[in-house]
Amino acid sequence: MMPPLGALRAFEAAARLASFSRAADELHVSHAAVSHQIRQLEEWFGRPLFRREKRGVRLVPEAERLAEALSASFERIVAETEALKLRTKSEITVACIPSIATRWLIPALGDFLATHADVTVKVVYAMAAQRLRETGCDVLITLGADMSDGVLCERLFSRVNRPVASPRYLERKGRLDDAERIAGADLLHDETTAHWQNWFARAGVHVTAPRGPVFQDFNLLATAAIAGHGVALCPVEVCRREIANGDLIVLSETSVLEQESYFLISKSSRQKAVSAFCAWFKGVVDPTSGL
Repeated sequence: MMPPLGALRAFEAAARLASFSRAADELHVSHAAVSHQIRQLEEWFGRPLFRREKRGVRLVPEAERLAEALSASFERIVAETEALKLRTKSEITVACIPSIATRWLIPALGDFLATHADVTVKVVYAMAAQRLRETGCDVLITLGADMSDGVLCERLFSRVNRPVASPRYLERKGRLDDAERIAGADLLHDETTAHWQNWFARAGVHVTAPRGPVFQDFNLLATAAIAGHGVALCPVEVCRREIANGDLIVLSETSVLEQESYFLISKSSRQKAVSAFCAWFKGVVDPTSGL
């Protein structure tokens, strides 16, 4: 006959922590509940299991092997429980920066769901500086690599910036086919004017202070460019759909390759649904996929 499982759990925690109070905190029960379970177990064995001391409790020598066996058993139970969750989990949470979510993830998500009816996908916004562990999600799609331990970091594409504008704006402004003409246009900025300064330096044109509105979010910048408010310096891979559809026109082949690329990040020990999602999304953004 086996002792009550709850009493064994309380005994293991109290033995490991050398305290009924800390055991109660870990198990989210009261100190009195732990004391009651220990007394119940001592009655079952017909002998004391702890020595009560001023600053806690100490196992009697005869109970040490039981405590060790229980600790090992509970650790294995936890490990197997987590492993089973990984094998059977059908909900995945994806954190994605807005520029990729609105252009690539959300428009194509229905295709993934249609072929993976047993998987529920939750999409949340990711901040550009966040790493996978900070998001608490299964997958992170972001700008910049995550080299943390236990993380699989797969590069999607580079951040190659080229100037783009809408047909509406070009109809109004005329030819903007060289850097000098672009310098005289209405320039739109993504968070800082530094990107344009770098581009003009690459193009061999001296522009001291590029003018124009600054947008905190890339989606705002792209919306302003499509609406005809000016010329934006955009990563062409991110805006591949808008360029292919004719909503934006690339004005120059001169480009600036930013240091950070876009990455698909997940845990190394990912479950089947996450692996399927990652494989699918890499296919979505593959330049040979025909958009």
